Amino acid sequence: MLHVQVVLFDGFDLLDAVAPYEVFCAAEMLADYEMQVEFVSAEGPRLVPSGGKGVNIEATGRLNPTRKGIILVPGASGELEGDGPNAIPTILSRAMNTELTVKLKHALALPDLTVATVCGGSLVLAMGGLLDGRPAVTNHLGMELLGATGAIPVHARVVDDGNLVTGGGVTSGLDVALYLVERELGPQVAHAVERLFEYERRGTTWRKSGIPLRAEMAVGVSGVGGARDVTVVDSADAERAAVTVESSFDGTWDATIATPIGKLAVQLHISTINGLIQGQAIQGDEVSPFIAPILKGSTLCWSQRVTKPMRLNLNFEVAVSGDVMTGSAKAGILPASKLTAIRI
Repeated sequence: MLHVQVVLFDGFDLLDAVAPYEVFCAAEMLADYEMQVEFVSAEGPRLVPSGGKGVNIEATGRLNPTRKGIILVPGASGELEGDGPNAIPTILSRAMNTELTVKLKHALALPDLTVATVCGGSLVLAMGGLLDGRPAVTNHLGMELLGATGAIPVHARVVDDGNLVTGGGVTSGLDVALYLVERELGPQVAHAVERLFEYERRGTTWRKSGIPLRAEMAVGVSGVGGARDVTVVDSADAERAAVTVESSFDGTWDATIATPIGKLAVQLHISTINGLIQGQAIQGDEVSPFIAPILKGSTLCWSQRVTKPMRLNLNFEVAVSGDVMTGSAKAGILPASKLTAIRI
């Protein structure tokens, strides 16, 4: 028997969870109960409030990351912008910082278990560092953030990467579930569910198979990549990055970045070598070099890959007045984090 665990966390999106649940329930009935589906949470049986209006759904079990079958993670419902407690990025970050991430990491290491996501569910995994180098999709509003975590964004309705199947926006939960029913139980059962629901699965499921596209066509046509890229330096920017004297940014800076999950202490080392600005950031035992630092007027911009507090590609913009630096760090739809620093 194939077991399906639909994960609930505080602030989950109702449609992300309920639509696949109904598809799996219908498949369970039509396939003579060869499939069993239940709502679970990482913490165990409890009433779990959804986002938005806060409708409660009961999780009847604890997520078991070793149970053969499918684990499906929904996205969140809340405010689209800002860093308040009800903002979607905040809800996803809270879910990522629970034991859910550890359990999903364990599940992804098992060959006979598939982890599926709907909408922002892939961001829960990505922000936890579980999708580095893997093709995936999320809601179109989160594709830039998905790429910033090191995942490979694919602009498709459903993306199949073996034991990882991800879906796009909210209604793609139907398509993810129907695709998994067909993959695991066969097309006859999937077709019967489609007829019952009077819904036909949308789009082509993207997989790493078949004849590859020509390299120059891959990004524009297949929709792979793009959002993962860090800042691109054009020729004009490269000229601005070159300086002939020590820049006002040179030195060692004790910086504080105010993120939605707390303040981070970082030390920045910036220097001008052979006319080019270079730098690195040190946080604890992690050293991250600046990527493509460029001067835009009086503002220094660079990208940087970090793993703490989560795996992200951050874009920085800072300015200096004397020995004081101010600016921001941002990744995708996450709210910009304020940066302040003092030269030491």
